[in-house]
Amino acid sequence: METGVQPQTSASTVTGSPASVHPLRRHAGDLDFAVCDRARLSRDRAFDGVFFTAVRTTGIYCRPVCPAQPKSRNVRFYRSAAAAEADGFRPCLRCRPETAPFSPAWNGTAATVARAVRLIEAGALDRGSAETLAAALGIGARHLTRLFRQHLHATPVRVARTMRVQRAKRLLDETDIPITDIALRAGFSSIRNFNLAFAQAYGRPPSAIRRRPR
Repeated sequence: METGVQPQTSASTVTGSPASVHPLRRHAGDLDFAVCDRARLSRDRAFDGVFFTAVRTTGIYCRPVCPAQPKSRNVRFYRSAAAAEADGFRPCLRCRPETAPFSPAWNGTAATVARAVRLIEAGALDRGSAETLAAALGIGARHLTRLFRQHLHATPVRVARTMRVQRAKRLLDETDIPITDIALRAGFSSIRNFNLAFAQAYGRPPSAIRRRPR
């Protein structure tokens, strides 16, 4: 199921420059194709973490600040990295989506989602279930999933999976910690699950991703 915004499916039309209006920050449920496209073509850092750009011709998704400049007809936009991955796109190794800041576009529009994401980042779904997470927030699991789909275009489980891979990617890039230890620190229950999730996200094993010492 494709959830990204494409040229023909722009949500509400917004006038004015992205830097001055920031419409995505006020309307977290929608992504306007024209606004997103201007932001990524200008590499506007104000939009870093607000959306992600997926390139249909390469199967890669990027941050708005990525130096890559694919043609507008070949891109679509996603509210979250998890949503892009759910549609089969892989993270860009150049701009490293795992280092994007948390998006203020949804962080102020749904307090429950913001709280849930913080709990997921702290490991709530590494061992627990979506039902347990929802109960901790005082809502039902189905309602939590609806909120996540509305604001992040992905389920809590998908967001948790993406966050685990992102944690691992940062540790691979920034530390010399053995890969087995990285799997555990990132929240994976086994090295097998770690290798499988990494292969699904990046199309290669963790050992092939690790950056060479600078």
